[in-house]
Amino acid sequence: MNPSSSDQSTYLGFRVNGNVFAHINQFSDEMTALRRELHENPELGFEEVYTSKRVYEALKVCGVDEIHTGIGKTGLVAVINGKTNHQNQMIGLRADMDALPLTENNAFGWKSKKSGLMHACGHDGHTAMLVAAARYLVETRQFDGKAVLIFQPGEEGYAGARAMIQDGLFDRFPVQSVYGMHNWPAMPTGKIAVNPGPMMAASDKLSIVVHGNGGHGAHAYQAIDSVMIAGQIIVALQAIVARNVRPLDNAVISICAMQAGDLSAYTVLPDDATLVGTVRTFKAEVQVLLEKRIKEVCQGVAQAFGATVTVKYERGYPATINTEAEALFAARVATGLVGSDNVIGNLDPSMGAEDFSFMLQHKPGAYLRIGQSEANGAGSCFLHNSRYDFNDNILPLGAALHASLVEQAMPLARV
Repeated sequence: MNPSSSDQSTYLGFRVNGNVFAHINQFSDEMTALRRELHENPELGFEEVYTSKRVYEALKVCGVDEIHTGIGKTGLVAVINGKTNHQNQMIGLRADMDALPLTENNAFGWKSKKSGLMHACGHDGHTAMLVAAARYLVETRQFDGKAVLIFQPGEEGYAGARAMIQDGLFDRFPVQSVYGMHNWPAMPTGKIAVNPGPMMAASDKLSIVVHGNGGHGAHAYQAIDSVMIAGQIIVALQAIVARNVRPLDNAVISICAMQAGDLSAYTVLPDDATLVGTVRTFKAEVQVLLEKRIKEVCQGVAQAFGATVTVKYERGYPATINTEAEALFAARVATGLVGSDNVIGNLDPSMGAEDFSFMLQHKPGAYLRIGQSEANGAGSCFLHNSRYDFNDNILPLGAALHASLVEQAMPLARV
């Protein structure tokens, strides 16, 4: 898995520049062991007791200067002092720690030991990369300031980033900027992507209940058919993006589930029908427009058929929007590591969502993607899949990128 010790700058067929990667790659076996241990012991958001304890132990071994626990319930923060601190600067690096409620269908030796739980998004790898970056930063301390390493719980729908912020994260650790990264199976190993502006969409929840008047399926004219009305609403909602949103503004409305009646009662029209779905946007004004139009369309369709409707629109994660200066800086750092040919600055934003967005609402920063797919197919299984696994080959590269962001954001003064 590792490159030969005689040529640390060639890795998996691409060139990696600088001493940071070479230093970190020397302990890639330890990184892999930690990552696989975390994979075997997945935990859901705010339940990461084992994970937090294991990270705490690893950070103690690394020799970080401070460890603060219980931030955002199971989150923790490590602080590493640079060789100097003339500018009184702080740079934040974030890794998510939680897993998913999913049964793993892999057969390797480090598969999940917990039925119904697995690391299907690579947070085990993200955590291991940041621990490795901590080890390097402690061993070298080639920066002027403080590195703040944020190990965040509950990214998968629990808004753990918001919980840490509400618990005083940025009051206690007033970083000038913050950076996070995520593995990306759709991108080859050795590629790094970061865009100025949108990286991921806002994610909102939608619940619609159509209140009709049930009856016999053979005498539908005597009822107000909630199932038929729900079907009309599903179709009508799709016209909102097509006819109310500018073609240059991305948006998605998806109705993902419907529940009505009893499958054994094939002649009974139910009183109510419930629809649930998700709404994805990048711009706040588009988000406001969609919420307004969804409610208007649902009310209008229901009224046209003599029914009533209850619409619940819940704001979830905001859009993940990189600040321009920090995104361009991160791209320069990545270029220094893997070369300009391997840095993508115009990756199409994903309509998925990420709660690192809460941190970017409070601090300048950037969210990066690191490729993990190899030519032989390793690492190419997409996220949230029961056969997914993090590609351990990218651990030293991700850790080197974390550490390089710190060193180049807070360089030592030249003597």
